[in-house]
Order: sequence, then C-alpha cells, then structure tokens
Amino acid sequence: MRTFTNDRRVWRGRRRTGAGSLLVLVAVIWLIIGAVAAGQRHYYDSAPSNCASAGTIAVTIVAGPLNYLGLNPKIADCHVDVPQPSP
Repeated sequence: MRTFTNDRRVWRGRRRTGAGSLLVLVAVIWLIIGAVAAGQRHYYDSAPSNCASAGTIAVTIVAGPLNYLGLNPKIADCHVDVPQPSP
C-alpha cells in the first residue's frame, strides 16, 4: 500500500492562476460595460440595417468604459463584397 504525504490532485496541462482568472473577469466586466453603453445610446432599438451600424455596435462594446470618458466610436462607411451568383 502506498501512502502519499501530499495528496493533491495533479492537473494535466496548465493550471489557471489567480492572475489569469482576474484577467478574464476584468475582460468580461469591460465588455458588459460596453454593452450597457451601446444600450444607453439606443443601438439595440432596431436591427442593424447595414454593416456600418453593426460595426458601430461592435466597436462601442469593445471600447467598454472608454465610452464614458468621451470616446464615441462610430463606423461611418464600410463596404462588403457580396458575391454575385454565376449565370
């Protein structure tokens, strides 16, 4: 019979550190604040009609708390190549 003085389970691969968990938590809170800012600007009231409005929503969410420091990101114009059906 084998006895172990230190009976902790060993994880295969990488173990999540406290700093890694904190970084994930900060990133999630950052995106939530950005989503709230987009909601306060009424970006969710109607479906995006073009890629510029969808892009504006996306960059507002990514900007997060910077929206409350005066940053007002907007995508003015974007072009998406739509393939045409072959004859």
